[in-house]
Amino acid sequence: MKATQLLHDEGQSLWLDNITRDLLDGGTLKKYIDELSVTGLTSNPTIFDHAIKNSATYDSAIIAKLKKGISVEALFFDLAIEDLTRAADLLRPIYEKTNGIDGWVSLEVSPLLAYDTASTLAAAKELFARANRPNLFIKIPGTKEGLPAIEEAIFAGIPVNVTLLFNDDQYIAAAEAFMRGVERRIDARLKPEVGSVASIFVSRWDVAVAGKVPQALDNQLGIAVAKRTYKAYLGLLSSPRWMRAYNAGARPQRLLWASTGTKDPTASDVLYVKALAAPFTVNTMPESTLKALAEHGAIGATMPTDGGDSEEVLARFAAAKIDVQALSAQLQEEGAKSFVNSWNDLMGVIRSKSALLKRAS
Repeated sequence: MKATQLLHDEGQSLWLDNITRDLLDGGTLKKYIDELSVTGLTSNPTIFDHAIKNSATYDSAIIAKLKKGISVEALFFDLAIEDLTRAADLLRPIYEKTNGIDGWVSLEVSPLLAYDTASTLAAAKELFARANRPNLFIKIPGTKEGLPAIEEAIFAGIPVNVTLLFNDDQYIAAAEAFMRGVERRIDARLKPEVGSVASIFVSRWDVAVAGKVPQALDNQLGIAVAKRTYKAYLGLLSSPRWMRAYNAGARPQRLLWASTGTKDPTASDVLYVKALAAPFTVNTMPESTLKALAEHGAIGATMPTDGGDSEEVLARFAAAKIDVQALSAQLQEEGAKSFVNSWNDLMGVIRSKSALLKRAS
């Protein structure tokens, strides 16, 4: 049995961190769903940047949209929604079978809005309405300014993938924003069942401290932070406040592991996948990691529910002069800037390709 199936059987959802029109047109995504236990997918500006830049598959659609005279940003969202609604339809049977637990796709609001609450909420409402699929998450960053937008989106009944979370404190803040939205729906006598995941970025921790700590600590920080966050997650799920919401019909917000591709060429290609195996969580992984996992025959033990050795490991990093709290804030800020850079690159790619296609037509 493939390790992908073993992981699925342990209760963890495997999502693909990629979307391209080639994946859809060539049947590859369906193959991953049928053969590698993929039950969802995520996207971001970087993924679309690479997809549009490195393929001619989008050219005819771009030409057609250019004739409408729409903006570059509007053109992108047209393309993204076309791809993601097709993917959502492929995953719809899983969404129906699991009663909305699984079978999701994700579309991100413009990262230029990461520090603009009102505009983020307006964009979330518009994109969700345009996509018109119940199994589509709108990705909203878990920045300080993003938290009110998350609460308001949940209150408005918009499923949210909270992105750019790096530690347990950031996760708890996002989870509380989600719960406030749910509780407001309960108070307003609205259906409280609104889907959500909270995405913890893992491998970027280890990239950030590479070469700054003793070699014995290499590739351990991201996993230690994840273990601590998983303990906090289980604590919230079992808290009286959350249980009261479940009793009113609310759906738990699931924890999602993001940035789980191995960056260190000397480490295992499934380092984070094996370490983060845990029921009622999601692991969204790059295509290369998914394929590597399919070749492995075992996954090992699931994550400890009590945080395991996370506090001991984090103490070693503190002794090595790594301020984990400060670094989490830095990583979130850098992540937001990175998404903006990717977005600007994406807009530039679409402009360049549009100009080229105009000249050729």
